[in-house]
Amino acid sequence: MIKTVGLTYDLKTDYQFKEGDPPDANAEFDYPSTIEVIASSIEACGFKVKKIGNVNALLENIDKLNVDIVFNISEGLFGRNRESQVPIILEMAGIPFVGSDALTLGLTLDKIMAKKIFIAEGIPTPKFFEIKSVESLDNLDHLKFPLIVKPRYEGSSKGLTDNSCVEDMGNLKKQAEYILNIYKQPALVEEFISGYEFTVAIIGNDPAEVMPVTQIKIDGRLKLNDKFYTFSRISSDRLQYICPAPISKDLKKRLFDLALRTYQAVECRDFGRVDFRVDNEGNPYVLEINPLPSLSTEDVFMVVAKHLGISYPQIIKKILTSALRRYGIN
Repeated sequence: MIKTVGLTYDLKTDYQFKEGDPPDANAEFDYPSTIEVIASSIEACGFKVKKIGNVNALLENIDKLNVDIVFNISEGLFGRNRESQVPIILEMAGIPFVGSDALTLGLTLDKIMAKKIFIAEGIPTPKFFEIKSVESLDNLDHLKFPLIVKPRYEGSSKGLTDNSCVEDMGNLKKQAEYILNIYKQPALVEEFISGYEFTVAIIGNDPAEVMPVTQIKIDGRLKLNDKFYTFSRISSDRLQYICPAPISKDLKKRLFDLALRTYQAVECRDFGRVDFRVDNEGNPYVLEINPLPSLSTEDVFMVVAKHLGISYPQIIKKILTSALRRYGIN
């Protein structure tokens, strides 16, 4: 009997901008074309697909879903626990789903909570502190610049612009104030790692399969120095993914090992992506792990698929099969 896969997601086109919203408020959501590609890929793997939609649509239809498993790529609607909304409802209803559970998604969206886990596990991550009010900066001295200022719980490079990297106290206060006022949340301030940027996709559970290391190229440069991944560069021709990354076997192994350790530390399931900066001395630092990474055909998973010589539907099948196996669904 053919299995039915539900699909939960958030569409950019459904988001209604409110007064005071940041310009990238719907950045994490998907284009309708991405949902169509994922749905057709699942069907190409021999399943039926039922499009469910966002968390509100899930709540409305929870008693009549009639699906064997849900492929969840929903980002949720608001708050630092928004990515946990769909998984916790599915868990309460006893419905199997693809991807990490509510605890993992909540912990990792909050970058400070995730970094605390990295530190506890001995995973290198840039030094950091939190700003809850600009006035608190008056009590700080001996700061080592440059620093980078980010929202505490956002994804898709929301809140990151060319102004996010600051060289002095005046600009630090200005950028912190921007995050506090526009994103309505504390600012995460990290030491800025000048050098190179990489991302590593992972699929599966026991064992998890670490995909080839992908390097970020910005404005034609692999050695980025002060350049970094920003919201505006995501959909521009200024950013390229290079897979496999042209790096030494030693660095490749270190990134592989750190990516897997990070994935396991937060108990990621089925698929995820770990982002790194590597300094000019070759020392890698984990910036974050994303257990709900973009599956857009323009993003890293498609780049990896091309390098491996497999199709996009085959990548989707690997993710879905990992979840089915985890639940013991044949």
